[in-house]
Amino acid sequence: MHALIALAAEEPHAELFLPTWAFPLIVAAAFVVLGFVSWSFRDVANRHADREPFPADPHDHADEHH
Repeated sequence: MHALIALAAEEPHAELFLPTWAFPLIVAAAFVVLGFVSWSFRDVANRHADREPFPADPHDHADEHH
């Protein structure tokens, strides 16, 4: 068991292409960007006020003639 730990300790570690502090910074920036995208779609339903409102009962066919 000690030989396995010694072999694992001797294995060289792979270098990251960015410093370790950059990864959470990128994730935080992506979270802010996605939050801004969500925020930009606020009140979208009220932009379509010219459309007719939905009927109270969608299964009400009183105005249709058979």
